[in-house]
Amino acid sequence: MNRLCQDTATPRQRPDAGFTLIEVMIVVAIIAILSAIAMPVYIDYIRRGRIPEATSNLSSLQVKMEQWFQDNQTYRASSGTSCGLADFTGSYFYFSCTAASAATAYVWTATGITGTTMAGFTYTINQDSVKATYITGVSGWTATSTSCWITNKGGVC
Repeated sequence: MNRLCQDTATPRQRPDAGFTLIEVMIVVAIIAILSAIAMPVYIDYIRRGRIPEATSNLSSLQVKMEQWFQDNQTYRASSGTSCGLADFTGSYFYFSCTAASAATAYVWTATGITGTTMAGFTYTINQDSVKATYITGVSGWTATSTSCWITNKGGVC
């Protein structure tokens, strides 16, 4: 009788496939740590990408205000203290203008819209091209400048 060679020893038990609870918890902890580091950096990256909406629109509005002044010899609309150009809302900023009573001065303001990552950011420009930045209530961005637009978290213009 030739039988195939068979191992008469007990077959090895194969361990159950899968992960232990400890392994899963370690992975969750690593993901949490990476998220805690990455999320603030990502949010600041998003903020820096949205600031040009304010600065570019304010620069454009300043040019339009000078064109308005050339045509009308005033920065104001026909009544009140509003400017010759209408206020409007962008994607992340609300743009408003106030003309001085002498009608020879104005200030355009870009205010971050509440509920967006830009809430707390305010940028201004006036008829003399004086730029200002006011940032309040934004972690790491608490800076004010009355001479330039701050575009980085470090408060540098």
